[in-house]
Amino acid sequence: MFDLAYAQSGPGAGGAGGGFSMLVPLLLMFGVFYFLLIRPQQKKQRLHKEMLRAIKVGDRVLTTGGLLGTIVEGGEQFIKLEVADKIRVEIGRSYIVGRIGSKESKEALPAAEGTEGSGSGSDAPGLGGLLGKLFGKK
Repeated sequence: MFDLAYAQSGPGAGGAGGGFSMLVPLLLMFGVFYFLLIRPQQKKQRLHKEMLRAIKVGDRVLTTGGLLGTIVEGGEQFIKLEVADKIRVEIGRSYIVGRIGSKESKEALPAAEGTEGSGSGSDAPGLGGLLGKLFGKK
């Protein structure tokens, strides 16, 4: 009677390849995360560090707090920004988001480039032109 019960139970070992087959999907998920999340973030950090090393006195910069100013003094960790006439603010170098250009160049902000001429009345192949063609509006 006990022989029948032992015969109906499954094998004692689950198989030799079971552990490796469970590891493959985890490795694939890590690969996807690396190429979609980790690697682009490292590239962005590297470009930001290079930009911080390249800024110099006279450059117009944007800070994380939204201040626009011109660098009047540069240091290793802190810089002085002139945000208005004779109003200077000392901030940490790492709080600079981007360089806008020099004070003399009067460049526009990077986000403002290419926005003119993309309205619904233009023939440019932008979003406005495509929506205008789809809905018949000019």
